[in-house]
Amino acid sequence: QVQLVESGGGLVQPGGSLNLSCAASGRSLSTYAMAWGRQAPEKEREFVAAIDGSGGWTFVTNSVKGRFTISRDHAKDTIYLQMNNLKPEDTAVYYCAAGESMDFGLAYDYWGQGTQVTVSS
Repeated sequence: QVQLVESGGGLVQPGGSLNLSCAASGRSLSTYAMAWGRQAPEKEREFVAAIDGSGGWTFVTNSVKGRFTISRDHAKDTIYLQMNNLKPEDTAVYYCAAGESMDFGLAYDYWGQGTQVTVSS
């Protein structure tokens, strides 16, 4: 069975950086599009970034554009979210997702359990 496991979350001060990782296990998802979503306290889950199966196309939502970068390593079946210049409003549980095609919302087939990112001074 497919599992997506996020790691790299934690507590960071505003302006700091974190690099999240999401590793697939159970079977390879190297041909799948993958994405990151997040859910802040008392908010709906929202789309953050996506990358297509080939790794040739990426999309990052406007609120984090210029600060966050999504990438993937097909050999390791892993995607990353490099987060720079973090802001308190970035505080959320960050979730990894995978699907047959890239979506700019939350239409993915698999989701991980999430990793907490807290941005606070």
